[in-house]
Amino acid sequence: MPDHFAAFSFVDRITEFEAGTRARGEFAVPLGIAAFPSCLVAEAVGQLAAWVAMARISFRGRPVAALANETRFHAAVKPGDTLVLGVEIEHCDDEAVAYSGWARVDGRLVIELQDCLGPMLAVEEFDSPAALAERFELLRGAGATPGHFNGVVAPRIEAGDGVPGESVSATLNVPAAAPFFGDHFPRRPVFPATLLLDAQIGLAMQLAAKGAVPKRMTHVKMRSFIAPGDVLQIDAKRAASGVDRILLSARDASGKTVATARLELISGEPA
Repeated sequence: MPDHFAAFSFVDRITEFEAGTRARGEFAVPLGIAAFPSCLVAEAVGQLAAWVAMARISFRGRPVAALANETRFHAAVKPGDTLVLGVEIEHCDDEAVAYSGWARVDGRLVIELQDCLGPMLAVEEFDSPAALAERFELLRGAGATPGHFNGVVAPRIEAGDGVPGESVSATLNVPAAAPFFGDHFPRRPVFPATLLLDAQIGLAMQLAAKGAVPKRMTHVKMRSFIAPGDVLQIDAKRAASGVDRILLSARDASGKTVATARLELISGEPA
């Protein structure tokens, strides 16, 4: 399984660890990839929290993305940067993990996650408990050899209808096969929530004023898994308020809402 722990794994080493409480880690963003968007930085923080959570319950379960109250974007990350990751676990048991976290590059804060909640599901449904336990020991020891991540090919997105300056929609075609499914997850492939959010941010930026960039994302809620080959309608709509806030949603082919979030924009340097 060549893509396992390579195609969508963003923790190279766990440098500090307090069981069930906190951790620090590192990930070297490969120099040769085209980009490493902020949503993948958030994924790296979430993966560090997942390692702490899985170890806490002896790899009986693993957390899946569900709720993130607030993600703050501070600075861009470039290929060749090394992420220093940190997580603080607020609560963890066989039912769920609650945590907050951050990532820094050269001491500079690049992202913060606040009040995140991931329900725990049985590990066996998604991955090998033994393989995860072995990987965890490697990360806590010598660390994994960096540089295996080769980037992610963006899903095909087809423009849809909208009201100029007010709303925009598109169709997102989840690939039927992709290297990241070998990592997310080997036994039950799931389209990563962070890749959906990255596509939604790209859609929302079509409504942004010149020079505006993402400041924070709030009220992120993933309502169901997205499978290989799924077709989603993604929508961005300007909120009726005095700030530059965009409402995001995604629906499956049946019209069921699978994800919602709010994006706040600000003038400044890209995050």
